[in-house]
Amino acid sequence: MDTGDRLLTPGEVAALFRVDPKTVTRWAAAGRIGSIRTPGGHRRFRESEVRALLEGEGMIEPEEPRGNGNGPS
Repeated sequence: MDTGDRLLTPGEVAALFRVDPKTVTRWAAAGRIGSIRTPGGHRRFRESEVRALLEGEGMIEPEEPRGNGNGPS
């Protein structure tokens, strides 16, 4: 059974990476993970690419930590 071209929703990708779906959307917007837009404008992700990232064949760099508001003004 070939599932390499199956398209995953942001929620499905988020569950695999154990992150929030909004994080997956940010990754896509930043170019860290490829996405496809449906005619309705929703993002979908190729399962083969997601699996490769999970197995370490691709690289999603960690996001920079956000400031806590205690830094210089």
